[in-house]
Amino acid sequence: MKFLIPSIIGILLFIVPIQYENEVTISIAILSGALQDLLGRSLPAIMTVIIVLTLAGSVIAKTAKPDFVTKSAFFTALFDVPLVWFIARFLGAVFAVLTLFKIGPEWIWSKNTGGLLLSDLLPVLFCVFLFAGLFLPLLLNFGLLELFGALLAKFMRPLFKLPGRSSIDCLASWLGDGTIGVLLTSKQYEEGFYTKREAAVIGTTFSVVSITFSLVIIEKVELTAYFIPFYLTIAAAGLVAAIISPRIPPLSRKADTYSNGEENGLSEDIPAGYSRFGWGLKMAAERAEKSTGIKGFLKDGGKNVLDMWMGVAPIVMALGTIALIIAEFTPVFKWLGLPFIPLLQLLQIPEAAAASQTIMVGFADMFLPTIIGSDIESDLTRFVIAALSVTQLIYMSEVGGLLLGSKIPVSFWELFIIFLQRTLITLPVIVLAAHLLF
Repeated sequence: MKFLIPSIIGILLFIVPIQYENEVTISIAILSGALQDLLGRSLPAIMTVIIVLTLAGSVIAKTAKPDFVTKSAFFTALFDVPLVWFIARFLGAVFAVLTLFKIGPEWIWSKNTGGLLLSDLLPVLFCVFLFAGLFLPLLLNFGLLELFGALLAKFMRPLFKLPGRSSIDCLASWLGDGTIGVLLTSKQYEEGFYTKREAAVIGTTFSVVSITFSLVIIEKVELTAYFIPFYLTIAAAGLVAAIISPRIPPLSRKADTYSNGEENGLSEDIPAGYSRFGWGLKMAAERAEKSTGIKGFLKDGGKNVLDMWMGVAPIVMALGTIALIIAEFTPVFKWLGLPFIPLLQLLQIPEAAAASQTIMVGFADMFLPTIIGSDIESDLTRFVIAALSVTQLIYMSEVGGLLLGSKIPVSFWELFIIFLQRTLITLPVIVLAAHLLF
């Protein structure tokens, strides 16, 4: 019962799809949407306060070194961060304040740069982080991952070189939000359930864009009637990328060691006399038995929420704003797209020059390619742009920023290389589907 009841509640909240207001979503997304509606326009100010408090906490931790920080591993990790993350928190706080009050250069706080993050993305993250963080222990602490680990290891290990429990991360992303997958993976890595390589692979490959986001993207390019083939195309291209990406650098070169530096971790071998389900159930019950009840659940959930709000939001604000400024006010991404023109022409994509401008801009934000490409006349080209923007996955205004802000061991340049790899791997699959459809 200790395993079953919390796990069923966790599945209902994070994984079971619900038809709500003509959309397929999950309960966590509904709860966060309701809170977003309730708090409304106050959310940018709330997020600015959180980001500024995070910077203040980091300054105090590095200068005064108070007891509540030095005597707590949690607060030490939260506030006493390395210099590069301190600088990112400083920039995040500056950008948030300038954007909230619309002061300073307009290129920082305009609706397509800082304004997009503070008014559109961070309010969503505030609400998602609150509920996802609070209820995440239902998936983590009561044995559900142990059960799925035993059941799906035979499938996940040979195909993706990952433990069976990683299937939960993918499901939570797919049905809910990519951010939930990143947070789930980061927590699992910190707790010693994934190696550095596994955490990096899951975070960059399985934190897939949700069904809801995909609907928004297909609407942007006015191809809603093609949603089912569109999503099937994304799934097929994503599957190909998930098989190939872990087998090539930089992901293949990640160390198979755990966060504590050890090489030996959890064994997925099934002992003699047990079926996969029987062993999984035994492991799940043992894990649930170690849980610390309601008090422990709320304490873990509260830590998750603080970690997400303060650990992730400032990084997203800093890196996302910089990436969007480059995309909006410089020709950098246009230049980066030039080498793709011959490839798009070879693949017989109409309006190849216009389409090339959208390819690299997806690294800044997932919505930018469809915004830039919405004026392209060819349905085929708009379909390719929309599908590619989803399968590229690593965009700095959300998933990329989250990965850098999390404990998952990936660098900015590794994310950029993985973004390029995913582009080159998924583009031929998407183009093939597009030529069959149009």
